[in-house]
Amino acid sequence: MQRISTDICIIGAGSGGLSVAAGAAQMGARVVLIEGAAMGGDCLNYGCVPSKALLAAGRAAQVIRMGAPGVQGAAPQIDFAAVKAQVAVVIAQIAPLDSQERFEGFGVQVIRAYARFTSPREVEAGGKVIRARRFVIATGSHPTIPQLPGLEAIPYLTNETIFAQTERPDHLLILGGGPIAIEMAQAHRRLGCAVTVIARSRVLSRADPEAVAVVLTTLRAEGVEVLEGRDIARLLPTPQGLEAVLNDGTTLTGSHLLIATGRTPAIAKLNLPAAGVAYSDKGVTVGANLRSSNRRIYAVGDVAGGLQFTHVAGAHAGVVIKQMLFCLPAKQASVVPMVTYTDPELAQIGLTEAEARAKYPGVQVIRQEFSHNDRAVTDGKTAGFLKLMLLKDRPVGVTLVGAGAGELIGLWALAMTSGLKVGALAGMIAPYPTRGEISKRAAGAYFSPKLFDNMVVKRVVRLVQRLLP
Repeated sequence: MQRISTDICIIGAGSGGLSVAAGAAQMGARVVLIEGAAMGGDCLNYGCVPSKALLAAGRAAQVIRMGAPGVQGAAPQIDFAAVKAQVAVVIAQIAPLDSQERFEGFGVQVIRAYARFTSPREVEAGGKVIRARRFVIATGSHPTIPQLPGLEAIPYLTNETIFAQTERPDHLLILGGGPIAIEMAQAHRRLGCAVTVIARSRVLSRADPEAVAVVLTTLRAEGVEVLEGRDIARLLPTPQGLEAVLNDGTTLTGSHLLIATGRTPAIAKLNLPAAGVAYSDKGVTVGANLRSSNRRIYAVGDVAGGLQFTHVAGAHAGVVIKQMLFCLPAKQASVVPMVTYTDPELAQIGLTEAEARAKYPGVQVIRQEFSHNDRAVTDGKTAGFLKLMLLKDRPVGVTLVGAGAGELIGLWALAMTSGLKVGALAGMIAPYPTRGEISKRAAGAYFSPKLFDNMVVKRVVRLVQRLLP
């Protein structure tokens, strides 16, 4: 068996693993990258990229369907198989950035096999034993499949299989109420499918309920049936697809079933006990610096047990690179933006209103409606709002729901990460007319009472006016 010695061994070629590999190799470290499945991981192949391509197709269909004042809408002609072919094209266009060839060009040794630890300092993969100074576990996560009576007889879909589904579902049943479930519900409805969402609790339960209500109003208006507080008690196959009996006795019939009930960290193949790495059902147990119970081993991304987003995995890469390459202290960020890419989009950073009020009794909540934003009015996209949670003059949370909310949250991510006061945003010049003005107006609203409802200010102004020549 071939033996390899290296500085850094990375297990998993998704967003986090690739970011560590590229950075470390280009800064002079010897790097081995191990991947048993597809390069690019879940995001490229089964997650962010294909889902946003499918949403884009659904959005195009909806624009045709709805038209505009003075522009008559029409029924879009949808070739479902062609839409899925375009999704594959999009994946193929981005794939070279994550390819084995590109990383070998950086000097990374890529091994295409599954890895398992054989000791605290060694892993075996593809007939090779790799001994490294430091390891990074970046194996991501996979869909959680619930225990449902009758599920074994149903050819169900997950995010790992739905993008290869070229036959248009007549009626797609979706079990789950998180971002994947809701995004796929809207995309498939707009592409001509009947869709029913079965959520065990509140849809998008981690988000602000008022913001979620804006999203659900649109989905229901488009014909998506959303059932909250329900679960599937039993599944039965039928000639047309399946029958789902819910816990309240309701019976639903569908042609296809999508399971979107959460994610499970991909650690089963790693043999973590041999490495002395502590773990739980949430993933590898790590500290704020992402180091595991074995000081030589770090974990990044979904498998680290925190927020499961591609941009979090990328940020984690920077945290471990600082420690492994430069022996500098570093820890994962506490403030992370989150976006659900429905139409309208829902974005959040920091605390929601309920969380902020519970944590800070003196918090101030400022709200700005998109119906008062001129660009939103001209575009006919007035649904939604910005909600700013301020502690004194610093933002502790922002909720945005509306067209382009995912783009607008970036400004608040910068403000909160950099510790900016709200005055910095109030003082900026925002181009007119843009949706971005809503952020400036929200920031400015903090100062309005201090300026316009302040008797001292009014007395000073009157005095100055009398003294002016």
